[in-house]
Amino acid sequence: MRASLRIAVAATLLLTAACSAAPAPPPAAPARVVGYFADWGVYARDYQVRDVADSGAAARLTHLVYAFGKVTDGRCTTSNAWTDHQKPVPAASSVDGVADTGPLRGTIGQLRELKERHPRLKVLWSFGGWTGSGGFAAASRDPDTFAASCHALLTDPRWAGVFDGIDIDWEYPNACGLACDTSGPDALARLLAALRSRFGPDAVVSAAVPGDVGKLDKAHYAAASVSVDWLSAMTYDYFGTGGGTGPTAVHSPLTAYPGIPRSTATAGSTVDKLLALGVPPGKILLGIGFYGRGWTGVTAPTPGTRGTGPAPGRFQAGLEDYRVLRDRCPPSGTAGGTAYAACGAEWWGYDTPETVKAKMGYARSRSLGGAFAWELSGDSATAELLTAMADGLR
Repeated sequence: MRASLRIAVAATLLLTAACSAAPAPPPAAPARVVGYFADWGVYARDYQVRDVADSGAAARLTHLVYAFGKVTDGRCTTSNAWTDHQKPVPAASSVDGVADTGPLRGTIGQLRELKERHPRLKVLWSFGGWTGSGGFAAASRDPDTFAASCHALLTDPRWAGVFDGIDIDWEYPNACGLACDTSGPDALARLLAALRSRFGPDAVVSAAVPGDVGKLDKAHYAAASVSVDWLSAMTYDYFGTGGGTGPTAVHSPLTAYPGIPRSTATAGSTVDKLLALGVPPGKILLGIGFYGRGWTGVTAPTPGTRGTGPAPGRFQAGLEDYRVLRDRCPPSGTAGGTAYAACGAEWWGYDTPETVKAKMGYARSRSLGGAFAWELSGDSATAELLTAMADGLR
């Protein structure tokens, strides 16, 4: 009995030691809070890099994405040299309060100042976009040359150290956007693999992907996800005013609701599709549009009726920023997890801090990697939507 007891005690001690030596599971990666900064916003919208800091957004962002660079002849190029690095920024618009005097000016110079003030903030340069995706077909035919050109541009000595990585916004690989692409289902994956190889493991590489579940069948997004830190699902613009009279519908529903024009045109359907394709949940970011889409000539306050055409917008008919709509046409209800508003003859659908926070709860429940905003100039002066995004992901 004594010998048996000693053996049992020894076995227990060995088991305890083995368990204590077993490595603890790695902690979950912090949620990514990503915001796009559009290069054209510094003009008519008068949204400067300084506003990212002054609004409080910079302190809440993990990554800021500068949009857009161009893809020309299969290579990364600047979109507008004057805006990017030549335009002198006066003291009143400068992050550091000092007028530009050095050789690096423009938005990239301001991004350098923003990073100096917020050293934990990562900055990416995005290439492509709705009107700038035509060059990706040529790039996909020689991914290595494309990747080398992008690396050379991002590490240009004039702004070395500003960019921590690259974002690809191809709308859409092997599918139709502004034009139709026939590069093949593997084109995006090969492009991203070349970028990862050229930029190395420590750089951030990301890509925007369509919200349309049909387009997600056209390319191998699981293969694409292998090379990236995340894929940004464009879970907005499911419905808009391109059809003229409607029916009215919130453009960024999380779930289907009675009367929705297409039941699969929801953020939830997009996430389900990406997961079904094999994309890891931690590599999916949920997209939030910081703007609304609306109609005029509408006689019913709830979604599903018709108007006479797009509602007036400052820069585009049928589209307006949250910062304007919150006061001009306050929300009166929700549909599919997104707010809608009826004011006079106008009807708008847009996200609010309350619906954004609820959507972040959904992102957490699906173990997604975080969320991103398109784009920061649409937020209020105190970054209400971005704050709701960051707080909701905690």
